Amino acid sequence: MLRDVQRALRSLPHRSLLATLPVVLLVVSVGSYAVNHPVANLTHGKQLFASKCGSCHTLSHAQTTGTTGPNLDVAFHQDRADGIKSTSIQGLVDYWIRYPNPQSVMPAGLVTGQDAQDVAAYVGTVASLPGQDTGALARAVQAVVPITAASGKSVFTGVGGCGGCHILTDAGTTGTTGPNLNKQLASDCANVQSKQARGATLQKCIYTAIVKPYAYLPSGYPAGVMPNTFAQTLSPSQIQALVAYLSSVTR
Repeated sequence: MLRDVQRALRSLPHRSLLATLPVVLLVVSVGSYAVNHPVANLTHGKQLFASKCGSCHTLSHAQTTGTTGPNLDVAFHQDRADGIKSTSIQGLVDYWIRYPNPQSVMPAGLVTGQDAQDVAAYVGTVASLPGQDTGALARAVQAVVPITAASGKSVFTGVGGCGGCHILTDAGTTGTTGPNLNKQLASDCANVQSKQARGATLQKCIYTAIVKPYAYLPSGYPAGVMPNTFAQTLSPSQIQALVAYLSSVTR
């Protein structure tokens, strides 16, 4: 019975959930598939969607543009117009994740268990809706960059905005609000108090100076000037690349 129901679901086009609901309800009625919605982690769901699903699916809120699989904004456009609830879309997406069409390129087991529910909940929440994610969801997927000095230099002169406050000859920046990194970074990191607060190596010192700038303040520089939000505004790989760059040009 379950196999017959699964074949029926897989044969339906991804165009309207109204057409699939009778079959989904049949699955529920025979007890083979329970569409339930425990508390889901939407932030985690977005992260998983971007890393595992976004290369194949377009979803505007996740800023993914894959074309191998259905465009999920298009797939659920009519459902939104028909007043289908997000939880119903979530249930169908969860089913498609767990039981993908074997004739499609979508692999089975791509995400499972709670991970699958988190992805389904995120898609159900945002698919085919206008606007952009805000708050924690907006920060859930941050740029992934190579952890190289070259990438770090781009972060320093670009999204990090470091050059506006620091002199660094290699980057061609002339900011004077913060320490002159040509002259002070390595020597400040070698300071005994700095090593105790920020770590014994140059790399650890630079990392702490970025994410916890007031763990130790170089002489002559007051608190409240260096932003203490880089751990939220930069991705982990951007920070690591920045460390790689600074440690390579300030020895």
